[in-house]
Amino acid sequence: MPDFSDDRQLVEALAGGDEAAFSFLLDRYHQALIRTALLYVSGRAVAEEVVQETWLAVLQGIQRFEGRSSLKTWLFRILMNRAQTRGQREGRTIPFSALAPDSADADEPTVEPDRFLSATHPQWPGHWTQPPRSWQGIPEELYLSAELRAALLQAIEQLPPQQRAVISLRDLDGWSAQEVCNTLHLSETNQRVLLHRARAKARKALEQYLERAGGDRT
Repeated sequence: MPDFSDDRQLVEALAGGDEAAFSFLLDRYHQALIRTALLYVSGRAVAEEVVQETWLAVLQGIQRFEGRSSLKTWLFRILMNRAQTRGQREGRTIPFSALAPDSADADEPTVEPDRFLSATHPQWPGHWTQPPRSWQGIPEELYLSAELRAALLQAIEQLPPQQRAVISLRDLDGWSAQEVCNTLHLSETNQRVLLHRARAKARKALEQYLERAGGDRT
């Protein structure tokens, strides 16, 4: 397959009807588009429809792509516009403004306060009472198991939508911080806070899973 790592070359190939270019784009982004659509619509079948509409819009609109943003950002904005429209029809939608931390969760602790000693503790004020569990010594096959991945994905699915969007794009799809900020219209600070909270919650869920799995093996 030709090298389509350069946006300009990829856009030119798409505009020229190059099937290999479209296959490249499909392989790279289809699953990420599905995950993003699921933030806005009620189920995978609807998400698949929205993504198909997005791909059609891309093919129909590629001649008008001006390169003022990256092709990836343009693609995902098309997706989110369509997913939001479908979500509104379903009565299930998340506006872009909801992707920034609001006053309701601005003071949300990343880690439960009861895992730390109080500020008045005579010897170790503010230190851990329950430090994060060390994962050294856990069998490698457990790390690589389908069950562990399923537990992680379930934990991400249960996150608030703002946090789920950011951790999915950053850690599942490998986006840079700047790409997430550009696509979701977030400030760097908001993106960093959302990602930190999401990772902390995902780690806690994995700790609980590993404790259960370790108990099952003893």
